[in-house]
Amino acid sequence: MLTVNYYNDFFEIGQQKINFSFYELSLPDDDPVYTLKKVMEDLNFSRLLANCSDKGRTGYNPIMMYAVITYANMRGIRSIDRIVDLCERDIAFIWLTQGRKPKRDAFYDFKSKKLTSDILDDLNYQFMRRLQKEGFVILKELFIDGTKIEANANRYTFVWRGSINYHLAGLLDSIDKLYSDYNSFLQDNSFGEKYELGNAQMFVIDGIDKVRDIIEKNRKRKITKHKKLSNNRIIEIDNCSPLEILKLQKNLMTIADGEGIVFVNGKGKRKPKLQQLYEELEHCG
Repeated sequence: MLTVNYYNDFFEIGQQKINFSFYELSLPDDDPVYTLKKVMEDLNFSRLLANCSDKGRTGYNPIMMYAVITYANMRGIRSIDRIVDLCERDIAFIWLTQGRKPKRDAFYDFKSKKLTSDILDDLNYQFMRRLQKEGFVILKELFIDGTKIEANANRYTFVWRGSINYHLAGLLDSIDKLYSDYNSFLQDNSFGEKYELGNAQMFVIDGIDKVRDIIEKNRKRKITKHKKLSNNRIIEIDNCSPLEILKLQKNLMTIADGEGIVFVNGKGKRKPKLQQLYEELEHCG
């Protein structure tokens, strides 16, 4: 009984409670929403309806909910909040929902509990086969477009090299200090010889001195309200990557295991020097 009622209600079989022909006046004749509803008439919704309970308060028509989600996907809309908004403002969605206004909780509940992955795959398979039968798709060839295009690009979409160099200089100074602290820790405790660990060293091949010089000049020009100088020089760096930092962390863990140093956390507990250095490397990497 539940299956028949939902099906008849959505596909307007029998007497219609509300006439929504008014909304059709503003919809183009070739709007995909008409194709969607026509194609869906021959789909088998038995598995979806079997997953819906007829006990308690009557919820939204599951066939209508599936139609709304499918139509939204056809228009490239994935956000539930956006779909909820369109159900209140967009004529095609209003016509499809017959004036009902399902909220975000209803969509989340429908997608998580009723429209399971198996049911969705089954309906999508039927949907594609029906589109093929109607001549909308041929399903003979599959093309995957791997083109990636920046949408709505403007001057703030991309990060300029000058801004990168400004922050990169500070990051390199922090890493250089960490390397120095790491080497001092090994030397002061003779861990380098004991565990056969070498010193950490970062090589900045070219460019950093020029970048720092321009940064300092721009700080002074900012005070005098002069235009900033371009800082687009390329910095060449060697032996400075997340993998190198991870290697240093592994070395510290080797020392901790060998010396029986235990990492501590919590209020009132003093962290050993090795743990402090490990966490600084983790934060930097």
